[in-house]
Amino acid sequence: MAEDILEVINPPNVLKEKVGTDGPGAIDLEALEKAEKVIASMANSYLDSVADDLRNIDETFGKLEAATGDRKEELMAVFQTALILKGQGGSFGYDLMTTIGNELCRLIEKLDKAGPKEVEAIKLHIDSMKLVISNDIKGDGGVTGKEMLAGLQQVCDKLLV
Repeated sequence: MAEDILEVINPPNVLKEKVGTDGPGAIDLEALEKAEKVIASMANSYLDSVADDLRNIDETFGKLEAATGDRKEELMAVFQTALILKGQGGSFGYDLMTTIGNELCRLIEKLDKAGPKEVEAIKLHIDSMKLVISNDIKGDGGVTGKEMLAGLQQVCDKLLV
C-alpha cells in the first residue's frame, strides 16, 4: 500500500504585492481615515434619511395592501424602497437593515403574485426594519438579530414552498 504524501502549497499573495502602503498604487492611509471619518459624521443624517425611507416604504406598502389583482406594480414600488434601505444600512453600521432589506428584495423577486399571506410576509420584513432602527440595533444584532432573521426565513420558507 503506497503511502500518501501531503503537500501544502501556499500561493503567493499577489494582491499584497500590488497594493501596498508605499510607492505607486499604494493605499493612501490618510485618505482612507478621512473617508471613514466622513462616513462616521454622516451617521446622524442616516437616521434622518432612513426615517424618510421607512415612511416611504410604509406608503408604498399601504398601496400594495389596498391594491387588487396581481399587485405587481405595487410590489415593484416596495421593492425599490427596500433596495434603498438595503443599500445604506451596512455603510452606517446597521448591517441587520441591509440583511433584512436583502431578504425582502429576494422575497419580492420570487413572488408571482401578492395575496394576503405574501402581503403579511412583506409587512413582517418592514416591521423588522422599523424595530432595528427604533431599538438602535447596530451590526448584525447579535442573538436578537439572528432570531429575527431566523423567524423571517421561516415565514419565507413556508410561503415559497
